[in-house]
Amino acid sequence: MRNDLSLGRLFGINIRLDWSWLFIFFLITWNLASSFSRTYPGWGTALIWGAALAASLLFFVSVLAHELAHSLVARAQGIPVRNITLFLFGGVSNIQREPPSPRAEFLITIVGPITSLVIGFLLLFLGGRSVPNPMTTEAERALASNPLSVIALWLGSVNILLGIFNLIPGFPLDGGRVLRSILWATTGSLRKATRWASYVGQAIAWLFIIAGVAIMFGADLPLFGSGFINGLWITFIGWFLNGAAVQSYQQVVIQDVLGDISVARLMRTTPPTVPAQLPVSELVYTYAMREDDYGFPVMDDRNFVGLVTLSDVRSVSRNMWDTTTVREIMTPVSELVVTTPDEDVAEALNKLAQRDVRQLPVMRGNEFVGLLRRQDIMRWMQLHSDLEATA
Repeated sequence: MRNDLSLGRLFGINIRLDWSWLFIFFLITWNLASSFSRTYPGWGTALIWGAALAASLLFFVSVLAHELAHSLVARAQGIPVRNITLFLFGGVSNIQREPPSPRAEFLITIVGPITSLVIGFLLLFLGGRSVPNPMTTEAERALASNPLSVIALWLGSVNILLGIFNLIPGFPLDGGRVLRSILWATTGSLRKATRWASYVGQAIAWLFIIAGVAIMFGADLPLFGSGFINGLWITFIGWFLNGAAVQSYQQVVIQDVLGDISVARLMRTTPPTVPAQLPVSELVYTYAMREDDYGFPVMDDRNFVGLVTLSDVRSVSRNMWDTTTVREIMTPVSELVVTTPDEDVAEALNKLAQRDVRQLPVMRGNEFVGLLRRQDIMRWMQLHSDLEATA
């Protein structure tokens, strides 16, 4: 399911905006406007809200710069990057596979926090300060009354905090990935390094959750602050980090299990196929009701022309089943994502996940040679897991 909006391409990378970003953008803008109105009442309403909006937008531009640094270094290491998505917690680079070595992971990871720190200190310099929290006295407020200076000082402080926060060794934060690169270099095993980095990440996530709950009930903790909303936000961050740490380890296990398995080993070489002129009613009663397949390759004579799924069937009114053919509702081959017999199953699984589909046609050139189903991959992984457990 897609829950984002395309903003275009930058350096050949798709930039996307998740709708959850609107919530945090509104929250930051509102808090900044409230802060500016208290600190600089002489600015006027238009200037206060204009400065708040500009600062919020520039903050997300700096987050984009952070993620873009990760992505460009990843591409320099030969790793494809699908897109960058801005969302509730900032941004994420959709790097297609794990780095090939500990050194590559370290370089890809460390460049993000370095970018944020460089941006932060540069903005503090341009704003006329060299400390992360300049607005603490009346004299400093007076010196920082220029809107551009205020925005630069706030944005510089936030970028420095962003860089420092990302260096917390809580996998999959940047600091956690730096830790994993060190463990990987030490143990020689990506899977083992990910497992230990994930444990550390989950421990730090639970510290966030416990701290957040304590703050919600009135505690005033150093670095974390106080207040119910602040505590709720910290708890939410901890919950997100814990889930991300667990999921990241699971992804590495999947990559490790499937990385050396070719599609040819798991694909169905003789899946049930349906003729293009078959009525939808016959597709349902003759094929779908008798097979455990969700999708069926569509053939015109001996030519593969598309794929029809149960979702396609649901798009047709039941009283039209007898007069509607499979060709009319199928997805044509030109619009399908396909795989090849020699591709790693891990890569094919990524395609299945990205398109949220249950099967991929397997093609050798223009020839249809089989069907790779998500359920067959899951069955093979379950078998592999059972064999490991009994070994």
